[in-house]
Amino acid sequence: MKKLSELHIGETGTIHSFQNDDIFLKLMEMGCIPGEQITVQQIAPLGDPISISVAGYQLSLRMDEAESIFVTIE
Repeated sequence: MKKLSELHIGETGTIHSFQNDDIFLKLMEMGCIPGEQITVQQIAPLGDPISISVAGYQLSLRMDEAESIFVTIE
């Protein structure tokens, strides 16, 4: 299991759990739910934010948000 922030462009994983309960509801509203497949599409030149593909659409997350999402690698 890895943090989403540790994935590289093109890597895919499945959301397993969240580290921070404070951001849990916000991420769930955006389609980041456990069991959902997630792919890193782009990483900004300075490393923050990252663009991911989840639930059929593109989503940008800050690195501190990405660090609170645990994924299992396919």
